[in-house]
Amino acid sequence: MLKEKSYSGSLADTGRIRIMQAKNALPVKSLILPAAMISFGAISLNNKGLKTINHKIREELWIEEPHKKAGVDNFLQFSPAIAVYALNIAGVKGKNNLRDRTMIYTLSNLIMSSSVFALKRITHEQRPDGSDYLSFPSGHTATAFAAAEFMRQEYKDVSPWYGIAGYAAASATGYLRMYNNKHWLGDVVAGAGIGILSTRAAYWLYPAIKRKLFHDKPVNSMLMPYYQPGKGAGLSFVMKLQ
Repeated sequence: MLKEKSYSGSLADTGRIRIMQAKNALPVKSLILPAAMISFGAISLNNKGLKTINHKIREELWIEEPHKKAGVDNFLQFSPAIAVYALNIAGVKGKNNLRDRTMIYTLSNLIMSSSVFALKRITHEQRPDGSDYLSFPSGHTATAFAAAEFMRQEYKDVSPWYGIAGYAAASATGYLRMYNNKHWLGDVVAGAGIGILSTRAAYWLYPAIKRKLFHDKPVNSMLMPYYQPGKGAGLSFVMKLQ
């Protein structure tokens, strides 16, 4: 944003600085829902009432109706992110260009995967099928919801239906993790919260990272050579006040 250069430190300049700071402030309200979801999952690890709910859902989905596991969740978790790039190829432009959205999605996945890996090791929760002790939180669900929030952020100004579609695919992924007897409800809810939180954090952090890495700033000044026949050559300094 262009602004007038002032040498007097006026109140107007102070106001502009405060507005810029406010735009870069952490969006606390957007973190409430994912934080609550993660908290629910964490509490369910030791809360008797929530553990009972976990076991009842497993009983309804798996024990009462044994079935063949569906492997579609291994692919469905990535579908919202793939859709973002497919839509751009089709000419439906999102919020960011190819470089920026790829950097944001990569950052989101770094935050998400490191959080999921650390929590799995710390909590040591056994999976419903007893295969290992890496149940909490659900990594598939975290990946799916990170991708869904990525799709929502990129296309929320185009149409809310893109975000709804992304979240529908993510929700289906979470359900399939329970359907396949790989996760408890608490694992899925916490994974969803981590995925959403990771992408929202990535969108907040990326502008500062972008300035450091790419220096995408308007040119403030230029030093240009000039030559005039019969008068010689020299340098011309042009400044653009901001």
